[in-house]
Amino acid sequence: MTNERHIYPVILCGGSGTRLWPLSRKSFPKQFAQLMDETSLFQRAATLACGEGFAPPLVVTGDPFRFIVLEQLDTVGQKPTAVLIEPEGRNTAPAVLAAALALAQQAPDALMLILPSDHLIPGAGAFRATVRAAAGRADAGDLVTFGIEPTRPETGYGYLELTDPAARSAAEPQSLVRFVEKPDAAHAAEMLASGRYLWNAGIFLFSVRAIIEAYRAHAPELLDAVSAAVDAGTTDLGFTRLGAQAWGKAQAISIDYAIMEKASNLAVMPFSAGWSDLGDWKSVWQESGPDAQGNVCSAQATAIDCSNTLLRSEAGGLELVGIGLDEMIVVAMPDAVLVAPKSASQRVGEAVKSLKERGIRQGEAMPRDMRPWGWFESLAVGNGFQVKRIVVNPGQALSLQSHTHRAEHWIVVGGTAQVTIGDFSKLVSANESVYVPLGAVHRLENPGKIPVEMIEVQTGAYLGEDDIVRYEDRYARS
Repeated sequence: MTNERHIYPVILCGGSGTRLWPLSRKSFPKQFAQLMDETSLFQRAATLACGEGFAPPLVVTGDPFRFIVLEQLDTVGQKPTAVLIEPEGRNTAPAVLAAALALAQQAPDALMLILPSDHLIPGAGAFRATVRAAAGRADAGDLVTFGIEPTRPETGYGYLELTDPAARSAAEPQSLVRFVEKPDAAHAAEMLASGRYLWNAGIFLFSVRAIIEAYRAHAPELLDAVSAAVDAGTTDLGFTRLGAQAWGKAQAISIDYAIMEKASNLAVMPFSAGWSDLGDWKSVWQESGPDAQGNVCSAQATAIDCSNTLLRSEAGGLELVGIGLDEMIVVAMPDAVLVAPKSASQRVGEAVKSLKERGIRQGEAMPRDMRPWGWFESLAVGNGFQVKRIVVNPGQALSLQSHTHRAEHWIVVGGTAQVTIGDFSKLVSANESVYVPLGAVHRLENPGKIPVEMIEVQTGAYLGEDDIVRYEDRYARS
């Protein structure tokens, strides 16, 4: 490594939230969920490459997740170098290029470490050492990809072919023959037996200059479109919004297809200290440490005469019991339950597609809606009324707003809220309530140091979330 704080982690934080449904959904994809412990996969990625020799991360994400990104980074003591907002997901090639062009403006001689936000790498120290070992080749202008030593004939991953089987556990970057797309079971077994292949982790290290030159050589039209999007970018509350019109002209393509399969200056850095993309519930089961019977149970789950089974309840007060199950996945949320054999865990996306086609809310939305100020969940819905639980974080505030079709009753059950209704403003504490008439301009703020928790009772002819007229909003929402 040439100097301190030379490597900039670039965390790619998109995702459709389908493969680990119902815990992961479009509105709250798996990288933000507490899959393995109380730390999300995104937070793990942010702390994976930190400390001496690493700059704060640059994050590429979508508008719905921008405040979740900041909140989760703050929880682990991180402040980003930048947060780039994609107008729409266009796969990894445009995202990586946007990050490179943004870094070229402030650190043109830097190295970039491309990290997916939803992978599990338990050995952070070993990973950082591996990155440092690869830095020399990246400094020299090579595009370094990280290959994982395979442990099974996996059909869900792409592969990297080496020239020498002995290089599979080398401590320095190696020559790369080619990228191999996801194989069928027979070919996966052959590749594992040959010893010449590594799993493609989708992790890369290269210099800002080298990767921009690679796009110029192999994807010039993509470089034109993304450059225009970066040039048209605007600053919004510390975020950088890429230009939407130019971004829409960028081809939706992975960096593997756009660059890596065409470039000649490639190297692969083997890594064998543990990795999983947690791409399905079977992977979660494998990485969660099954007990002697092969079972993984959450705190609210009980296995009786079960084997090789995942039982997971994510709903408070909902006890999940499995009896006589073998090779099964059962995941219970407050609003949806998944039951499937482990062998079908990669088919969960089919269920999500079916729910979306039928207009079922659970296909994409979580029962708890995250907002920049906190979150809310619906407790009861009936003819002309809805009851919500709302939590507003310390120092945060709802927008100054009004509703055309509903009135609201607010009952504070925890903390103290500053409530404004028209020209009237007062502090409302636990066990106190206020009434917001239909059409009244109002706002709720949390001036305290603990969350405000309240119950909201809505009454009216229409109770949709789009019945909001915003007059002022500190989060720049329209």
